[in-house]
Amino acid sequence: MPSFTLTAAVLGTPDPRGLARFYQRLLGWPLRDDTGEWATLRPADGSTGLSFQLENDHEPPVWPPEPGTQQMQLHLDILVDDLEGACAVAEDAGATLAGGHEDDDEIVRVYRDPAGHPFCLFVRR
Repeated sequence: MPSFTLTAAVLGTPDPRGLARFYQRLLGWPLRDDTGEWATLRPADGSTGLSFQLENDHEPPVWPPEPGTQQMQLHLDILVDDLEGACAVAEDAGATLAGGHEDDDEIVRVYRDPAGHPFCLFVRR
């Protein structure tokens, strides 16, 4: 059986460098590749990272979903230790709050990044 290693999730955006820098502010990961068409963030330990690919015709998903609109095909879940502080950093970096919820196990805030991709910041109870 061949070996498989997931190296990165890739987000389409009209501005790969800009979106990479947005997530760099949130995650603190070093920028590895940086061209006008591709950028990659990867943790210092070399584990799975995030890449950003040029898509001039990028259509952000609608969240919450509405019939007949571009649907979210993935989102990022980011565990934080201080939800209020993390939300402030995300908003200062250019994220917009889209919603959230709470349950017995966690408190979640849903954001859109500057390209419109949804991501969640959450803390465990």
